[in-house]
Amino acid sequence: MPVPDPIPSPRGSLKQRFWRIFRLMIVLAVVLAVIAMILVSRGDPTLHVNMLIATGLGVGFTVLLGTSLMTLVFISADSGHDEAAAPHIHDKDDE
Repeated sequence: MPVPDPIPSPRGSLKQRFWRIFRLMIVLAVVLAVIAMILVSRGDPTLHVNMLIATGLGVGFTVLLGTSLMTLVFISADSGHDEAAAPHIHDKDDE
């Protein structure tokens, strides 16, 4: 008797979806960090390289952190885990 294919795990597809979105957010963070560094360097000609590096890293990591957390919020909402965590809240909405 043939063995049926295993059902794909929704957890694996959610990881793939997150990493696909996260790669785009890395590109966005790098672009915004470069723009911030250009804007900071145009303002003061006596600026040190350390300030440009700190600006680029600060803006890049802040954008990356914010967008990755928002991505996790939206993926969690789409996966249905929020309804399983608080079923009593959703029962009140139906009434």
